[in-house]
Amino acid sequence: MDKDVSAGSATSTTLGHLALGLTLLAFGVGNTGVIDNVAASDAAALATWVGGVALFVVGLLEFRAGNGGTGTAFAGLGAFWFTWGTGTGAEVSAEAAGLFMLLFALLALTLTAGASGSGILGQGVYGLLCVSMLLLAIASFAGNDGLAKAGGWAAAVAGLVAWYGATAALAHWPTFSGRAAGRGVTATG
Repeated sequence: MDKDVSAGSATSTTLGHLALGLTLLAFGVGNTGVIDNVAASDAAALATWVGGVALFVVGLLEFRAGNGGTGTAFAGLGAFWFTWGTGTGAEVSAEAAGLFMLLFALLALTLTAGASGSGILGQGVYGLLCVSMLLLAIASFAGNDGLAKAGGWAAAVAGLVAWYGATAALAHWPTFSGRAAGRGVTATG
């Protein structure tokens, strides 16, 4: 790539939020059990390639453009989604699965704190992701299906918020701050 060509931009940020939103939505709906014969594990391919690889690449583009916060969010989440997607179906203990979700929740907590000042969309997505992963971790440790479903709903709502933010940026719809979105998803970056 030519050094004079910008790699990360508002467009890559929007793409990253679309990838995150769709992955969270599929993962969340799978955990809720609201659709017959659809489980979270059915989102493994989407999580691996869209939530993992694509999100990680977008994170690298954001780093190259000097957007450290967004780059950290996308690359970190991409690595976690790739790990989850490729590990789905493997024999692991409930405690190991819970620990993975707890680590995922800690990343989401860091991203929530780092998104302060980015508006309700930014903190909302990462905050709901943190709540989701925390509920899923506790559900795994305790063997509680009700908490797992609640964690799925939190993930699905986080996915919808990320999707809306990216779509609002592309369509110039209003964001929750009452302003029309401009180039990129600054409210969730």
